[in-house]
Amino acid sequence: MKSMLLVPGILLLFATEILRVYFIMPFPGSQHSNSIDLAYFIDRNRLWLRIAGFILIGYALLIHPAKRHNPYAPPRKRSSWPAIGLLVVAVLYGIVFYFFNYRFEADRMFEQPKVLAFADSTNHHPEENRLVIGVVVGNRAKAYPIQLIGYHHQVRDTLGQTPIMVTYCTVCRTGRVYSPFVHGKPEEFRLVGMDHFNAMFEDETTRSWWQQATGVAIAGPLKGERLGEIPSAQYTLEEWLRLHPGSKVMQPDPEDSTHYANLGGYDDGTIKGSLEHRDSASWRPKSWVIGVLAGNNAKAYDWNWVATHRITEDTIGSLPVLIYYDKDNFRVLSRMAGGHVLGFNRIPGPPILQDTNTKSMWSPTGLCTSGPLKGQQLQPVQSYQEFWHSWSHFHPATTVYHPIGLSGPTATAIRESAVP
Repeated sequence: MKSMLLVPGILLLFATEILRVYFIMPFPGSQHSNSIDLAYFIDRNRLWLRIAGFILIGYALLIHPAKRHNPYAPPRKRSSWPAIGLLVVAVLYGIVFYFFNYRFEADRMFEQPKVLAFADSTNHHPEENRLVIGVVVGNRAKAYPIQLIGYHHQVRDTLGQTPIMVTYCTVCRTGRVYSPFVHGKPEEFRLVGMDHFNAMFEDETTRSWWQQATGVAIAGPLKGERLGEIPSAQYTLEEWLRLHPGSKVMQPDPEDSTHYANLGGYDDGTIKGSLEHRDSASWRPKSWVIGVLAGNNAKAYDWNWVATHRITEDTIGSLPVLIYYDKDNFRVLSRMAGGHVLGFNRIPGPPILQDTNTKSMWSPTGLCTSGPLKGQQLQPVQSYQEFWHSWSHFHPATTVYHPIGLSGPTATAIRESAVP
């Protein structure tokens, strides 16, 4: 009877501490199952689970099984091994409790910048070949180097009077910018862990868990609700400053220089970490894709194809789009202008496009600079650079681009291969 209570009590204590973190951190096998509801239940009820474990252990230690007394038997020396065993278990539990409640907590491993500083386009860091997530609100622009926000995972800031939440998950290669308002009120968020390799944030008020790649609450009282996304773009810092010369650039926090250095090879995919390293082949889990959202339609484009051909024309749903690539920069634009669907060619020399309909000249940003359509502006379409395993998981209905006349695997077969 004693062991029937003691062992379950010990297992309950250890399982509460370990599984709460195991399910929401990148431990072996933890990110491949749909266990977020169980993880959330354990996290919200861990105090009661601990109390239940201690009650079982305490009650077991108070049980003294009745034994028939033999008055002629010599007294037996009590063994010290049970006490030693319990002491070892207590020490092990203390170690597990410390590591899984302090050292392995996501927001302790990836801290927020203690100094959030910005510089102008003339005296900034890092180098201009680094990738940034750029945001424009009104007439104000800011750039957030991926090497910096990739460590912090989120940075809270304001553009003018507009609060923004700039987020990045290096394991999914997803950069998103959200409005930190929930039900009309500003909310605080902390990094709590990950689900299917994607960062999750917990809001301070309801303690719901929010998915970084989609802005959707996937556990807690607000499950199913979505944060408002603010349009953003990924460019090299050099290109961003060319487009927005008055932009401010986020600067490194001196206290986090070691963490930033660990992401030194992230931009070009040469980082050594297995979770963040790029697979240079196409349509593998860690391959780069350009993911495009047009209304309710999602489509993925192989980065290798886009980088090689520079111009890719396609239609997503009913929206004709142009994908333009130049020196690690990409733009996705609507091909609708003047009530017509335009086709484009790239003109040799400086980055200039010419439409095949009117022979007008266009800048890579979609502004017509000369010709019959001068002054017209092609509208940007929200797009992202992302790992294929991430895009295919968080957009399960996505289609994939295959050039006309070329054969390739079906979208379903490609998605099934996207397991990191």
